[in-house]
Amino acid sequence: MNKWILGARPRTLPASIAPVLVATALAGPDLDWFRATLALQVSIWLQIGVNYANDYSDGIKGTDTHRIGPTRLVATGLASADAVKYAALISFGIASMCGLWLSILTSPILIAVGFVSIAAAWSYTGGRKPYGYSGFGEVSVFVFFGLVATVGSFYVQTQRITLMSVIVAVPIGALSCAILAINNLRDLHQDALVGKKTLAVRMGDTAARRSFASLLLIAHVAAIATFRPMTILTLLVAPFTFKIARQVMHGASGLDLIPLLGKTGKLQLIFAAVFALSLAI
Repeated sequence: MNKWILGARPRTLPASIAPVLVATALAGPDLDWFRATLALQVSIWLQIGVNYANDYSDGIKGTDTHRIGPTRLVATGLASADAVKYAALISFGIASMCGLWLSILTSPILIAVGFVSIAAAWSYTGGRKPYGYSGFGEVSVFVFFGLVATVGSFYVQTQRITLMSVIVAVPIGALSCAILAINNLRDLHQDALVGKKTLAVRMGDTAARRSFASLLLIAHVAAIATFRPMTILTLLVAPFTFKIARQVMHGASGLDLIPLLGKTGKLQLIFAAVFALSLAI
């Protein structure tokens, strides 16, 4: 596989697709395919930019040297640090252009939202005090790939923010956090060795596993808590959810967590598709 595709970490991309999918379904008669497509481009390219930025920042800090997860470009020498940094900047640039177009069509406020989103993406592992090294990664993911991405995608199509648009963002944010949580669980011991105090490191192995399972549960409960009758359809995904949670709770670790990371990404995409369908009916 092309090294740049590997570096983009395709397994994490459901986190960028799910919020736009759900928000577009909620928009209903106000659905605007063009604006929805632009919102999707913003979300996807921000996610890819985050992944390249993390690869670059972790690589130059040396925290990826003994990583057991997906291939890292800088740490493995597949690409130079400068090349990966430029890939991140190009990705953020594409996201910015799509976001600027959306701001022209809707509101200049989106420019400020985009600036904050990119700043948060870079400072996750970059800069002098990366907040991802202090255990705040899940908070950021919930805010930007849950609330901002979902509510923002709804807003650009309808020009309004509703309570329901915030509520439907909760299960999407919870599942995005679950992707990061299982990633950090896999890297817990290596991160602890290099002083990267992710939430998993701070909580410890057992609590981190329970936290992951709780995020999956929250997603299902929050979807039904929208009080839309058809959202009960999301329970069709429950067996898949339970299977992943059970494997994690039964002690899957290291290399065994890599396929579960991919399955968690698939879970979010399938869940979002069913959730979107239930909202559209």
